[in-house]
Amino acid sequence: MSAPLRIDNKSARRLWLGVAGLGPTPTGPLDVLGLIRQLGFVQIDTIRNVTRAHNHILWSRNQNYREGMLWPLLGRDRAIFEHFTHDASLIPMEVLPYWQRQFDRLGAKARRGPWYQSGLAQTEIANIRARIEAEGALSTHAFETKAESREMWARPPHKKALDQMWYAGELATCYRENFVKFYNLPERVFPAALRPHAADTEAIDWLCRAALDRLSFATPGEVQRFWAAMDAGETRDWVASAPDLVPVEIESADRRWTAALAPPDIETRLAQTPAPSTRLRLLNPFDPAIRDRLRLERLFGFAYRNEMFVPPAQRRWGYYVYPLLEGDRFVGRIELKADRGRKELRVTGFWPEPRVTWGNARHDRLASELGRFARLAGLHHILWDAPQPGRTETSEPR
Repeated sequence: MSAPLRIDNKSARRLWLGVAGLGPTPTGPLDVLGLIRQLGFVQIDTIRNVTRAHNHILWSRNQNYREGMLWPLLGRDRAIFEHFTHDASLIPMEVLPYWQRQFDRLGAKARRGPWYQSGLAQTEIANIRARIEAEGALSTHAFETKAESREMWARPPHKKALDQMWYAGELATCYRENFVKFYNLPERVFPAALRPHAADTEAIDWLCRAALDRLSFATPGEVQRFWAAMDAGETRDWVASAPDLVPVEIESADRRWTAALAPPDIETRLAQTPAPSTRLRLLNPFDPAIRDRLRLERLFGFAYRNEMFVPPAQRRWGYYVYPLLEGDRFVGRIELKADRGRKELRVTGFWPEPRVTWGNARHDRLASELGRFARLAGLHHILWDAPQPGRTETSEPR
């Protein structure tokens, strides 16, 4: 057996940023569906700190994107569907035959819970299905039941039933209106030609290869975590049954080497992937390039965690903190807050990375990116409440 192909750290960063859509300058003709296909899926999130995560993720890859441009692909074109990967996500519709196993997995998990096995659950599910069958798409607001407690995560019975049916693929997201999800029967949402289930071995092979294609190189754990649609044992079995995978070793930011796998065309990818743009980019906390924190820290030496749900006294950085990527390295992180009434984008925290010099030129690149980001959210003024280390003169609010 030949020795593993060694990929140095700089080349590994270049490959990963390229397939993650963060290599080229984010301009040019916009193809929203093409971007989602390139990424595999786009996570959606309710928090609208400046703009919602899905808008920011797509905008980071093409800044001609504007808020809300992706929703016609769901409700009108049926080109994408919504389901659960690591969280609620929008997935290209052609993935559906292979995604049926995820409906089965998550549905089975929900059915093991005590609530599902109660008589109330069965009654709620039957009532909800009957109403949607008769009335068409309905949101959770169409139902009136109350949670049994006042705890933050408590769910009223109808919401539990809707969630369980949605996880199991017994209901599908028909469209969203002002971000409110409307449910319908799957046969009214999913194209008939794509509803049949792929065989389980075929689905695992397709999902694993699609993950590796979008990673360019990966450990089995990284392949498994990409979709979160199979367990570790299933992924290891797939690796053992795929003789065309190329063994590689990836140099980490700390100069250690990690054994991994790559697709058969890895050498072509290495030769053809250009160096990333030197533009300074503001990434969303839910961006797919940083979603796998272990991979992120190993490749870039950048330790990051999302602290939105961490008690304020225990936060190291802040509530909604954006990593700053410049070329192929992370140069800092910034906390932003939007005041839409005042049309203001406020910088409430700024932390340069160690050993990164922040002079005027780098601050100017950050100011340009903040200006572009503000325009995406319809904001007109940028105000700094945090100090700007490295500035040799005081900058006026923009």
